[in-house]
This record gives sequence, structure tokens and C-alpha cells, in this order.
Amino acid sequence: MLLQRMTAHPTVCLRQLAHGQRAEEVGFGRFLDNSRVTAERVIEGWGDQTGAAAAGRHVLAIQDTSEINFHTIPGRRRGLGKTKGGGRGLLLHAMVAIDANSGSCLGLVAGRIWTRRGRIRVAHEKRPSENKESHRWTTTAERAKTVLAGAAMITAMGDRESDIFAAWARVPEANVHLITRSMHDRRLANGEGLYATAERFAFTTTRLVALPERERKRSARLATLTLRFGKVELARPCYTPDRDLPKSVPVTFIEVIERNPPRGAEPVHWRLLTTHEVADADAAWQIVDWYKMRWTIEQFWRLLKQQGLRLEDSQVEAADRLLKLAAIAAKAAVVILQLLQARNGPFSEPASIAFTTDEITVLERLNAKLEGKTSLQKNPNPKATLRWAAWIIAKLGGWDGYPSSKPPGPITFKNGLQQFHAMVAGWSLKDVRMP
Repeated sequence: MLLQRMTAHPTVCLRQLAHGQRAEEVGFGRFLDNSRVTAERVIEGWGDQTGAAAAGRHVLAIQDTSEINFHTIPGRRRGLGKTKGGGRGLLLHAMVAIDANSGSCLGLVAGRIWTRRGRIRVAHEKRPSENKESHRWTTTAERAKTVLAGAAMITAMGDRESDIFAAWARVPEANVHLITRSMHDRRLANGEGLYATAERFAFTTTRLVALPERERKRSARLATLTLRFGKVELARPCYTPDRDLPKSVPVTFIEVIERNPPRGAEPVHWRLLTTHEVADADAAWQIVDWYKMRWTIEQFWRLLKQQGLRLEDSQVEAADRLLKLAAIAAKAAVVILQLLQARNGPFSEPASIAFTTDEITVLERLNAKLEGKTSLQKNPNPKATLRWAAWIIAKLGGWDGYPSSKPPGPITFKNGLQQFHAMVAGWSLKDVRMP
């Protein structure tokens, strides 16, 4: 039960986890110290509900890596490795499942958490794929095949770092595809360069595309994008030690360019590679539309590191405990993301994508207690939907529930989940505590 509560718990500082109670704080500390509880075991549980939610859908399995930097001083590194910015911290690689048609977040799929342990002496190009950090892109995509086995189709998606020949060669299957942003100019099977070959493709159509906000990099805006595409065949890198890989892999190259960006704005220029069949311009634009959904994982990182959870502020003392805490916080961040989507979306997913059967039972009882007598004080959403659950959690978090009020935000949902999971713990003892 403690593991169930911790896995879903939205706060990350030990004192917050314990609600300010010293006894609970000590208990959570012992939990993190328990050698039988590992970050890997927590991550294995990420996809339990996601797999069920994915059944029959086309799922975009979006993966990305983020550095989690912690405040340290010389002599108090907490066992943390170096990060790119020169600080100390850990790396979290996560895959989020998104419904390709609606954009709904279905939950976490798989991932990895680690710290860097000093410099590797063997040159990158001389190491086989499984001995490189970049291997996480392939292993996580492979894990998605198991977690999302009931999906109608899986499209694993990543940014430039995921453009790895081994992934192109090993991941795709009949109903498993890749979409990746091109990292560099590759050699093709005919000996030519990828980008030089693409220069001969004709631009076909132009569309007005809504670009989502990218924090500190771009405001949300409309962009006029021009598209071209064509089939290419990627050649196996000449000096790879992975000699079992095929000599070449056929893919489609898609390029979109913003030729006249607003003054001061960085022009959009995407070079995408995909294993999906692209027969015409409409199919190429569909790949672009799916790639745009990658921004959902940026929301996930923001919730984990800044809005509400503030993982990087944790004062937990040791690296192994921070790894476990990061795995737990990631699960909490994706639930908050799902609640925010339910609040804003045109329709609602079932509550079961984020809550267990027992938790939905507690939600039903809480709803009866939290509703007022007037119609404006009633939960207006269909029972057992995620939007219905979001209304309840927001009320627990301090929102007044009136349609005219400001919608609940990440902190409200975080506070509501904190209260809710304390009540779920009571329900497990057949003693549901109502407000």
C-alpha cells in the first residue's frame, strides 16, 4: 500500500510527502532506503494502466530525455554525476503514450533513470549500441511493443537524438513505426548525401500551421509552412561495430520550411524521417501533424521540474533515493497532465486511464460529499470520466467549482491529489475519510 501511494503521490520533497508529520517523514525515508524498492521496479509499473488504455488505438509513443539538476556544493554531491551544464544531477528518459487522433495522454510507457559515473574511455564509434547511452532510445521503443501490445498501431517518436541507425533497423514492425527528426546529413545506400538528395525533391504544398509555445524559445503562433518529401534509403554507418545490422533501411524524408517568419522569430525548419508509408502530400502533412504532438512531453517536463512538483528542489540526501523519487514524481506529473487535459479537452477519457478501480470508488463517494445543492455546485461531467474526476480533485485542491471561476491549474491538482491519496489509504482500511 505504501508503494501504491508513493507511486501516485504528487509531491517530491520528503517533508511534503509526509504532510509535515515527522512520523510519516521517517516512514517515507525508510521506504526510499528499502533495497527491495528500486527505480527500475517503479518504472516497470509505469505502463500498467497505460497498456489497458491503449487497446485498439493508434498510439504515439513519444520519448525524450531531460537532465534533473540538484543544488549541490563541494563535499556534498550526494553521489550525483555531472550533467551537461556543469552541475550535478541525474538523467530521466521517459516515454509518454498519446492517442494519435485526439491527443489525449494515456500515461507513461517506459523509461530509464541514471547518473553518469565518470568518463568513458572507449571512443563512442567503437562501442556497440548496447554500451552507449543512446541505446535507451531503442530499448524504450522495444519495451513499448510489450506495454502497448493491445494498440492497433504504435508510432515511436523522438527528437534529433533518437535518429539512430540501429533503431531504424531494429524497432519497426508491421504495426510499429518511427517518426524522428533528422539529426545530421546521412549517407544513403546509393552513396549520395541525404540532404543533397532532398534538395531535388519538389516543394508540393503550403499550409498554415499552429505552432505550440516552447518555453523560453517560442511563443505560440501561426506559421506558413511549405512541404516536400520523398523516399530514401539510409545506409548503415561505415564504421559501426554493429555488423549484424542490415546494409540499408528504406524510409521517407519529409522537410517543412517557414520561408517568411515574423520579424525576430526563428524560422521553422523540420527534417523528419519516418517508416510510415507516405504516398502523397496529405500523408506527409499527417506525419507533420503527429510530430507536432511531441510538444506534449515538453508539458510533462514542465510539470515535473517547475509547475507544482519542483523535483529539482528536493533535499533527499543520496543519489539512489533521488532516482526512486524521480520515478515516483514522473508518475505523478503525468497524472496532473491528464487532469489538465481533461479540464481543457473537447471530450473526456475514462477516469480509469489515471485511477484504479478502488480509487474511482473513493471518487464516487467524494463527489457526493463535495457537490452542493444548486445546479452550479454540481459536478457537470459524466460519471467516471476523467473530467468528472478532475472536478473532484480540483475541489479537494481548493477550487470553488463555479464555472465562472478561474480554471484549476497544476498546483491545485497537485494539492488535490495529495489530499485524495491520503483518503485512498484510508479506503484501503475500509475507513474512507471524508472532508
